[in-house]
Amino acid sequence: MSGPPLTDPRTGEPLPQREQPGYYPEWNVMREYRYWDAATRDVVTKRLEPPKPLRFFNKQEAVTLTAVLDRVMPQDDRLPAQRILLLPPLDPRLAANRLEGYRYEDMPSDQEAYRLAARAFEAMAQEQYQSAFPALTVTSQELLLQSLADDKPAGADDLWSQINVKRFWTLLVSDACSAYYAHPWAWNEIGFGGPAYPRGYMRLENGEPEPWEFNEERYEWAAPADSLSDRSKPGQKDDESYHGQAGTH
Repeated sequence: MSGPPLTDPRTGEPLPQREQPGYYPEWNVMREYRYWDAATRDVVTKRLEPPKPLRFFNKQEAVTLTAVLDRVMPQDDRLPAQRILLLPPLDPRLAANRLEGYRYEDMPSDQEAYRLAARAFEAMAQEQYQSAFPALTVTSQELLLQSLADDKPAGADDLWSQINVKRFWTLLVSDACSAYYAHPWAWNEIGFGGPAYPRGYMRLENGEPEPWEFNEERYEWAAPADSLSDRSKPGQKDDESYHGQAGTH
C-alpha cells in the first residue's frame, strides 16, 4: 500500500513521484556496460529482466511479505512501474535453502523463519486491527513493524515466541537492503558508477568524481503524512498506540 504524495517541507506542495528518485536524475549506470566484462554485463542485465515465478513463497505469503517489504524499504517516491521488486530476489535463495554463510543457533532455518513470520504478520494485523496486513494503512503497518524492531511484537505471541525476533528483524532488513541495492535503478538513485572491473577508478582521493560521474542535484522532501517517519523525535511518545485503531484499515 502506498501512502499519500511526498511533500516539499518548504512549500507544503506535493512532490511528484519520479521515475528515478535521488540526487542524480540524469545518471544511468547502464550507459557504462561496455566498460564491464562479459560476466558482469550478464549478471547486471539480468537484474533488469521481469521476475521469474516464485518457487518458495505461496500466494498468501507473497502478498503479505510484499506489503511488509514495501514498508521496510518504502518506494513511495518512485513511479509504480519503476519500483524495485524485493521479494523475487529473496525467493530463489529460500527455494534453494541457501544461507548467507551462517545461521544463529537460536534461529530456525531462513525458510522456516520467513514462513512463520508471514503467518505472524497476518496474526498481528488481525489481533490489532481485525484486517489483513496488506489492507492496513501505512501508519498501522509501520506501528506493527516498529513493535518488531523494538523486540516487543504487538500480538501473535505464540508465533513470535518460536523465533528470536531481534535476529529476524535484522535478517528481514538485510535481505530488503540487499535486494534493493543490487538493482541498477538503485545505483542510479545513489549515483553509483557500477562495477569498477576492469576499468577501475582513477580518482581515489579527496572525494573527486570520476569523469563519467554526475554531480548531485539535492532537493528537500518530507515523508508521507501517514508515515511514522518525521513524526516524533527520539524520547517523544507518539500519539498513536498499537491498540484501539478501529476504522483505520
